[in-house]
Amino acid sequence: MTEETKVSHDDGHAASQHSRWTRARQWLSRAKSSAGHERHTLELIGKSTLAAGASWFVAHDLMAAQTPAFAPFSAVLIMQVTIYQSLLQALRYLAAVCAGVCVQGVLGLLAGPDLLTFVVVALIAMTIGRWQRLGSQGTQVATAAFFAFSTFVTATDNPQRVEQLGQILELVGIGCGIGVLINVTVLPPMRYRGAEEGIRALAHSMCDLISDIAPALREGALDEETTWHWRQRATTLGPLVGQARSALHMAVESRYYNPRLLFPGRSGHEDFSGYQELVDALERVTYQLTSMARTLHHWPQDESGEECRGFLRDYAALLEAVARVVRHFCDIDARRLTSQVYELRRATEAAQEKHGELVECPRQIPLGDPSRPYGILLAEATRLMDEAQHSCDILRHTVQEATESGELQEEAAR
Repeated sequence: MTEETKVSHDDGHAASQHSRWTRARQWLSRAKSSAGHERHTLELIGKSTLAAGASWFVAHDLMAAQTPAFAPFSAVLIMQVTIYQSLLQALRYLAAVCAGVCVQGVLGLLAGPDLLTFVVVALIAMTIGRWQRLGSQGTQVATAAFFAFSTFVTATDNPQRVEQLGQILELVGIGCGIGVLINVTVLPPMRYRGAEEGIRALAHSMCDLISDIAPALREGALDEETTWHWRQRATTLGPLVGQARSALHMAVESRYYNPRLLFPGRSGHEDFSGYQELVDALERVTYQLTSMARTLHHWPQDESGEECRGFLRDYAALLEAVARVVRHFCDIDARRLTSQVYELRRATEAAQEKHGELVECPRQIPLGDPSRPYGILLAEATRLMDEAQHSCDILRHTVQEATESGELQEEAAR
């Protein structure tokens, strides 16, 4: 390697190292500034470490167990992102371990710790592990059976074997108990903001797409490459809907058995019913946007007269108004829903006016011709406005319910 090559290699390595440190600082900055994925990750790591340390202390220092690692392993394994999942996975894990240990114990005592017994234990354990009720913990049946068999072989007599197998179950129970206890008492996970973040991400992508289409329609710039790009972007909205639903599901699940709900101010909108309906409405909007993008992608080249340009300009005005409606969902915040609903209603009314101008304006265009794009675009515009109005009604109804619930609670308190 020449001197110049070595210097270049060192410079590249230094630049790469600096880039990694920069990304790490940015990651830590995001964890510090907002309750997002980064902070949740740090909380989960910290709680898992605490649960593992406490479980090891109990198993090793207090109980002097021969296989103390079972306790911290169990505690970390059931440390989930929601308390409900921690409880569910703890029960499933306990059931899987008990099944594996019991299968090994019974067959080991009856047939002895030889190769044939191990094969039969493995066969039965893996069969039980296929039971759907055990879910993702089904594989732990065989794992527990194998560890139990190893412990069984090293023991000298049957009483000692039974004692050690019982100790495995005890350690697993201790680990699961400590894991659940820490997850419940130390920063119990809540995902209220996660539901809103999923809606915001979806709304941002929709708003960006609409905002890009509108100026091009006003200028009549419908070249094939541009419209193909719109069509491809529209297809990416579907996965974002799935992510929003997943975030919403986790937010709903985070309420189950969560002690934070006992604190004041944890009621009202947090049933997420309004958000669920909103995601449904936004999903339907993605269908209209996909159909619209497909129609524009197949726009006939001979559609270029003054009537066509006037139609596209009015359509662009409507899309800009719809984009202003969707933009309100980009900043949705349950703590500011009352003011947001008022602003959203004004934006929706403005969009309805633009829709009326588009539909009622007399033009000499073939709306009834299925081979021409005008009728399809008008139909999609009407559906867009229906969903925009429906979304506004959903949030208004959510605010009304929250207000009524708060008034009832105040009356009950008095």
